[in-house]
Amino acid sequence: MQTSHMCAEAKRETLGVAIRALLPADVFAVTKILEEAPEAANWSRESLEQSTNSSGGVALVSEVDGEISGFLVGRQVGEDAEILNLGMARAKRCRGGGGALLKAALDKFVARGVSRVFLEVRESNATGIGFYGKHGFVKTGLRPKYYLDPVEGAILMEKKLGG
Repeated sequence: MQTSHMCAEAKRETLGVAIRALLPADVFAVTKILEEAPEAANWSRESLEQSTNSSGGVALVSEVDGEISGFLVGRQVGEDAEILNLGMARAKRCRGGGGALLKAALDKFVARGVSRVFLEVRESNATGIGFYGKHGFVKTGLRPKYYLDPVEGAILMEKKLGG
């Protein structure tokens, strides 16, 4: 409940959000975001660097006032795509950056002919589940013990794109 209230307050202070490609030089800033976002998948610097040039990949950052405020990494396989990781700096949450990142990624996937987008989110991450639900994702299943540290199941979610 308090998270919703905090988000409502932050919405009143919405800042201009710019979305651009994740560059190798951004990896340090993204690593810092991951350190304060335990609900996001904890990736190594090497994995983040690889995501900046993977085939079929989408790697984006959001910026507010020239500072990286969040990131999203996804990938396409055929007509399907997956959101692999999305994280926002704690101080920049609830200001539209996460939604802008997700919309930009979905727009790229639509342009590439993707018909469905999948993702996993921690069972305990009610805020994340609500966020994705608000953006048209529906729950489709559960993967027990999917996450480590702590061990936890993942809610599977899907969004159909296009027609």
